Amino acid sequence: MTATVTSKGQVTLPAEARRRLGIRAGTKLEFIVRGDDRLEVVCVGGSVRDLKGALGKPKRTLSLAQMDDAIAKGAR
Repeated sequence: MTATVTSKGQVTLPAEARRRLGIRAGTKLEFIVRGDDRLEVVCVGGSVRDLKGALGKPKRTLSLAQMDDAIAKGAR
């Protein structure tokens, strides 16, 4: 994937890169210079609030005792 830098130093990230990395308006990016000829772009930040709803609703709810039991069984 390639992009062109404008006279103002701006770059439009290719749609495929944005899609694959989940980059949306407001996503924070960190730019890291590697050596003399490499630039690494990393998605950073984010809030715990961004995770809300990521897993959906559970099919059923468990009591604390049931959770403790499941954890104990998994540790064996």
